[in-house]
Amino acid sequence: MSTLEGAGLLIVDKAAGMTSHDVVARCRKLLHTKKIGHAGTLDPMATGVLVLGVDRATKMLGLLALTTKSYSATIRLGAATTTDDAEGEVVSTVSALHITDDDIAEHVAALTGDISQVPSSVSAIKIDGRRAHALIRAGEEVVIPPRQVVVSKFHVLARRDEADGFVDLDVEVDCSSGTYIRALARDLGSALGVGGHLTALRRTVVGPFTLEHARTLEELAENPAVSLDIDTAALTAFPHRTIDADEAESLSQGRWLEPIGLAGVYATVDSEGRAIALVQEKGKRAASVMVVRPATLR
Repeated sequence: MSTLEGAGLLIVDKAAGMTSHDVVARCRKLLHTKKIGHAGTLDPMATGVLVLGVDRATKMLGLLALTTKSYSATIRLGAATTTDDAEGEVVSTVSALHITDDDIAEHVAALTGDISQVPSSVSAIKIDGRRAHALIRAGEEVVIPPRQVVVSKFHVLARRDEADGFVDLDVEVDCSSGTYIRALARDLGSALGVGGHLTALRRTVVGPFTLEHARTLEELAENPAVSLDIDTAALTAFPHRTIDADEAESLSQGRWLEPIGLAGVYATVDSEGRAIALVQEKGKRAASVMVVRPATLR
């Protein structure tokens, strides 16, 4: 069997309560292959778009431009937690009912654009080679330096005042990779003087992939196949350049092409619409960074 058969990207609509590793393990069983990896992770509490690579397409994962992401979320004002989300222990509560919509809008605006953000102390960020959440569990003090992120959209869609004094906000966020939505919830609550944390999170977009591409694990069990075969994945995820038969032969054997001025990684596609290689131009060479179809598979 060709190693391209069944290869591609699998876009999963992750359910709550599962780790990204749980999803990978389940997909390996459903697709009967051990060669599956994921591009980025989702917290167990979160749902939504998780991008997986299957078989030869796992080599694409590190090349995907997944720099923009979109989320729908619910922020609870009036309570702070140890993890900045609903899975942590509550460390403070206060009524938030006095907070006005104008107050919220002012501080939401301050958290929009190019901002400096300190990730949650229980994040997967590495400090001196160790994950922050592992250091916390070991009882060590963790100080995570702030990082620059871009929040291009932070919109409040609805407000619900609860009888217990909490205020729940349904929000939509578009942001750069590396932005923590639970840190936005924490910082919004802190700025308003009442504390805040995330109670629900759903990722709706990762790079070019949306919930329209995604299937639940139950749907995948009914039709165990990739969402995008390796050719469609290459054309969806990257700009592309059409090449002739001689150029395809050169790339499939590890040689390079003449550059044409395309920036970044792009796909080269033959006249039959097959992806031959992912290429990046440097100087006078357009050289492959991943050969999709080596000579042995053509």
